[in-house]
Amino acid sequence: MTRFGGRTALVTGGAGSIGWATAERLAQEGARVVLADLEGDRANRLAARLPRAVGIGVDLADEDGAATAVRVTIETFGGIDILFNNAGISGPVAPVQDLDPADWDHVVRTNLRSMFLVLRATARAMIAAQRPGAIVNMGSSMAGWDVLTASPGYVATKHAVVGLTRSAALDLAGYGIRVNAICPGVIETALGVPAAGREAHLAAVRSFADRIPLRRIGQPEDVAAAVAFLASDDARHVTGAEWLIDGGQTLQSWANAPAAPAFPRHRDTPQQDRDAPGGDEGTRNDPMPG
Repeated sequence: MTRFGGRTALVTGGAGSIGWATAERLAQEGARVVLADLEGDRANRLAARLPRAVGIGVDLADEDGAATAVRVTIETFGGIDILFNNAGISGPVAPVQDLDPADWDHVVRTNLRSMFLVLRATARAMIAAQRPGAIVNMGSSMAGWDVLTASPGYVATKHAVVGLTRSAALDLAGYGIRVNAICPGVIETALGVPAAGREAHLAAVRSFADRIPLRRIGQPEDVAAAVAFLASDDARHVTGAEWLIDGGQTLQSWANAPAAPAFPRHRDTPQQDRDAPGGDEGTRNDPMPG
């Protein structure tokens, strides 16, 4: 397939599992690729495995860093046609009442500020070159549709990227620039399913897979295929969309998941537990992810 022959793609977070899978998919379909990541050495090593690719180490949440990533892409390959805006972190696990403002700022800086800065720099370059293009934002994961416990910074940024995607899609449509977002559910990466040893990792994968209607956990290649579609002319009439890639995970709720024995109650409210049906003997279950 050569859907991207003659085109250039910038992939941020290119040293991560999903970033690399997408860079590889775009390259297989003919694209020239720039992998931008804080881990510049790893980005360079991965880029060396592709026929027409370079890697750069850069802080994308810094205005100059975001501009540098776009500039290097243009200087190296003569332009930019595709942006996969993929850099992000999960952040610390803490309920909203316990979250340190410094941790909040770090998550917002990485997941939202970098997203805006790279999108803005790319859009400016495309407009200046009168070059239509496609932007796919990763920032909106399934947390942009659903709510996760003890992740207020992460969830807030994911919901924010949905708004950013829609606003940018409207602003840039007149220039022939399409902007969409992908919303993955649980994907088998170091971020989605942390690996604390092989057995623990496999157990986590099986646990998540059992809670997904399609009974499989997502793979980076599943996300890469969706990005490739949205970046291609096959999606020429798609903009401002958020595409769920979750195996049906967000279709479930406590009302339609009969395998769930009970709705979870807060562990730190013993009076509520005593007042609830079953008293102190009632089952306290952790909520299902996503």
